[in-house]
Amino acid sequence: MVQTPTQLETETLLLEYPKTLKLNVTQEQFTALAASNRELRLERTAGGELIVNPPTGWETGKRNWSISGELYLWWRNSEEPGEAFESSTGFTLPNGAIRSPDASWVSQERWDALNLEQKGTFANICPDFVVELRSVSDTLKSLQEKMREYMENGAVLGWLIDPKKRKVEVYRLGSEVEILSNPTELSGEEILPGFVLNLRRVWG
Repeated sequence: MVQTPTQLETETLLLEYPKTLKLNVTQEQFTALAASNRELRLERTAGGELIVNPPTGWETGKRNWSISGELYLWWRNSEEPGEAFESSTGFTLPNGAIRSPDASWVSQERWDALNLEQKGTFANICPDFVVELRSVSDTLKSLQEKMREYMENGAVLGWLIDPKKRKVEVYRLGSEVEILSNPTELSGEEILPGFVLNLRRVWG
């Protein structure tokens, strides 16, 4: 049987490749891949490298839910205008990378300044506030690099939460990174007035 061009174009193949092999994709290719692989959390570096993140385990999923839930409750009851997002949301940063923080928030003024095209599938903006939660498969170095990337592209406040070591790295625009050991809560400071994240549920 001869396959038509249409059949060839729609055929799905499974491909396994070693982590040492780097695959580069354009932003358009990334969008198409993400639409076809919604069960995966895909990211793209500023240089175009594709990063494939498998589904999280139940512990990380539970912790993510707690963080996103607390942020949502604050957002719903806050008089501070803005938009809050959970871990499946991707953003196109000014440097061209497409990243998905575990939780994030964008001020209303910056969000409203985007036109419909810029809001697109992966909005062309870096959130003002970002959270990265370290899972078992994450290296601390890779997450620290992501946090620095967020700060260099427009973030004002960021938390890197490491449940295993019970440590939090707090990133602030124009300041040195602050490392907290076994904190019980985190404050949203002036960026998210009144937002306090209870870490007891995150530590488990």
